[in-house]
Amino acid sequence: MEVSVLEVKSAPQALQVQLPGRSVAFLEAEVRPQVNGIILKRSFTEGGDVKQGESLYQIDPSTYKASLQSARADLARAEAALASAKATQARYQELVKTKYISKEEYDKADASYKEALAAVEVAKAAINTATINVNYTEVQAPISGRIGKSSVTAGALVTANQAQPLATIQQLDPINVDIVQSSTQMLRLKSMLKAGKLQASDDAEVTLLLEDGSTYDHKGRLQFAEVSVDQSTGSVTLRAEFPNPDHTLLPGMYVRAILNTGVDPQAILVPQKAISRNPKGEAVAMLVGAENKVEARVIKTADVINHQWRVTDGLRPGDKLIVEGLQKIRPGMPVTAKPMTANQ
Repeated sequence: MEVSVLEVKSAPQALQVQLPGRSVAFLEAEVRPQVNGIILKRSFTEGGDVKQGESLYQIDPSTYKASLQSARADLARAEAALASAKATQARYQELVKTKYISKEEYDKADASYKEALAAVEVAKAAINTATINVNYTEVQAPISGRIGKSSVTAGALVTANQAQPLATIQQLDPINVDIVQSSTQMLRLKSMLKAGKLQASDDAEVTLLLEDGSTYDHKGRLQFAEVSVDQSTGSVTLRAEFPNPDHTLLPGMYVRAILNTGVDPQAILVPQKAISRNPKGEAVAMLVGAENKVEARVIKTADVINHQWRVTDGLRPGDKLIVEGLQKIRPGMPVTAKPMTANQ
């Protein structure tokens, strides 16, 4: 009986893992008013792109402009009082030297001058506050990105730092993907690295599979791993960053991420068709053993790489694995081994 065999060989092999994830906006900002007032107009198109500093809403500024005008008048009054107090203080300073006035009278004049100085500073601060409030009546975009639906229209009354945002802006390019890995899987990987069964990979590149099964055009990079395990799910979150120039990825999309986990320095890969299962569910390989007789050997398999099983136990380099003719053989049967050709 003639069978096709493959000589088992080992070679370094990069290993990958496929994990679930969801896309998350790179930056997200909720737009809220910082002053009270009536919305006069909305300046953006819902669902469109906005730039940082771009005007989004105009709140009625009339009362705030009036407050600013009043603050400027208060400053003018304070400066006039300061000029008078300064002149009095200077005059009394000369008079006290000649003892024409008492030291007590001079001290009162000096205190009045210092109070006038402080009043000017208070008036200037009031102008700054009033100016800030006037500027706040123009609600600007805090970040660049895509803005969603507006929660208010012209004529609506809004309040400073209200709970409901006026709108939300999300930066979509680049975009983040939060990937979930079970803590069990993470511990197993660390154990294999520690035991030397795997070598650490320096490649932090991530490939994405979209919801329709297609591969995303751009590669991402791992940014960080969460420092704690989620108690409700027993998982750790990894974050990757992806270019998103066409806005193909939107926040909340479900994806599958393919990550490089390490390198098996002596990986053994065999064709899937060469491995069968016994009644116990164990993986079994048929080999050409001593005296060219068929030997059935229970093996352990891990993952599938390019349609080949990665074997972690049961096979050694140099073993002759039967690939073709498996249906016609049984353990102990003498066979003639023929090397497997490339097109098999």
